[in-house]
Amino acid sequence: MERRRPCTVSCRRAPGSRRDKRMRAGLFGLVLAAMVAVVAAAPALAVVRVVATTTDMAALVAAVGGDLVSVETLIPPATDPEAFEPRPGDLDRVRHANLLVRVGLGYDFWLDPLIHRVGDKRLMRGGTAYLDASAGVPLLEIRGQSVVSEGGHAHGVANPHYWLDPENAAIVTAGIVEALARFAPAERDRFVANRERFLAQLDARLQRWRESLAPFAGVKFIAYHNSWPYFARRFRLDVIDFVEPRPGVAPSPAHLAHLIAQGRKAQVRAIVHEPYEPDDQSRLLAEKLGVPFVRLATSVGSLPHTEDYFALFEFNAAMLARVLGTPRQ
Repeated sequence: MERRRPCTVSCRRAPGSRRDKRMRAGLFGLVLAAMVAVVAAAPALAVVRVVATTTDMAALVAAVGGDLVSVETLIPPATDPEAFEPRPGDLDRVRHANLLVRVGLGYDFWLDPLIHRVGDKRLMRGGTAYLDASAGVPLLEIRGQSVVSEGGHAHGVANPHYWLDPENAAIVTAGIVEALARFAPAERDRFVANRERFLAQLDARLQRWRESLAPFAGVKFIAYHNSWPYFARRFRLDVIDFVEPRPGVAPSPAHLAHLIAQGRKAQVRAIVHEPYEPDDQSRLLAEKLGVPFVRLATSVGSLPHTEDYFALFEFNAAMLARVLGTPRQ
């Protein structure tokens, strides 16, 4: 019986044969399919890492950026932003940001020393990673100086609570689109579409808020802090005075007596208070005047049921309509 001779090089399958090619193609297909499956299963990564000074700016960034951004906020909800002091971890948050978004106008003045400690020119005023969201907003209560101390909080060139007019969101979000597009230019169309969808929803809600507060046009109230000029102008309300004689300064007995006399003369309908301010003097004033004490939200997340920009106005409009009740003839 003839033995089979061991195979020599000449009898082995030649490299590049059809069978080898089919095997390699099949193996490549399996590897490619596995890679696609892994990519599909992996969570989508944020394109732009944003740090915002307040929850309001963070909410507007999220509305424009959607799942293409991750947003961190420096000031916790229900914290007085003008008395806030940065925490140790905030330095790293700012350092690793692709984009830094601030309110401006002296509202978050504490951010400037933080930026200079980081020392990154991108994050400084005029840098590619810096956005002052107040740029282009029609400002109220414009002052002749930059930043001054009034015995309490520092105040800037104008009243900084511009986000409390919903119509200013169009200007702020336009700036956010441009800023995000610097870091993700291929996603500009998505940012624009997100913004347009958000503004369409906001416009529809704004009409409803106007209707709910229309019966109270011209109603006068006293606020604890000067946070409401933009809100009052948009909804045709009248803030006649403040419990604080100056920002950050508690009222004296003489000032409270002045407010009581003024409130009676003007027939104020409510005392409006903020979540993070001491409320004993405001409650006393409301009691003396026989009007409701109402706590409104100045920022997203500062009170329950104010978890986003829409909810902030839903809450405030509903609370005001409830406490004001029947319009005064």
